[in-house]
Amino acid sequence: MEYLNEPKTSASGPVIVVEDDEAVRSALAFALRLEGFDVVDYGGAFDLLADRKFPIKGCLVIDYHMPLVDGIDLLQCLRSRSILIPAILLTDKITNAVRTNATRAGFLRVLEKPLDDSSLVDSIRAALAR
Repeated sequence: MEYLNEPKTSASGPVIVVEDDEAVRSALAFALRLEGFDVVDYGGAFDLLADRKFPIKGCLVIDYHMPLVDGIDLLQCLRSRSILIPAILLTDKITNAVRTNATRAGFLRVLEKPLDDSSLVDSIRAALAR
């Protein structure tokens, strides 16, 4: 895993899951670990932003609906700090406005929950291969 101010130790980096629902976060992390990914998970935007050693390489998987700071705002904050990790947005309902705002913010994909196919894993693999 590669961290801020530390030497690089991984070519592709971890999957960084940001999800405020503990059950969903645990299930996502478990499923992604079964797929062979190194996973770092956070309970929300402020948890991620407060971590001085969060990974600077890998792929972000961010929930859209979180308290105080939504997933799009979180990615915009990270981009303003020159953190350019590829990102995937998860939401329970994709609207045209969410898709447009997510694309403008820099998300590679917007996926709708519940995730019942391989689209998340495929999207993560594609992002890590970039």
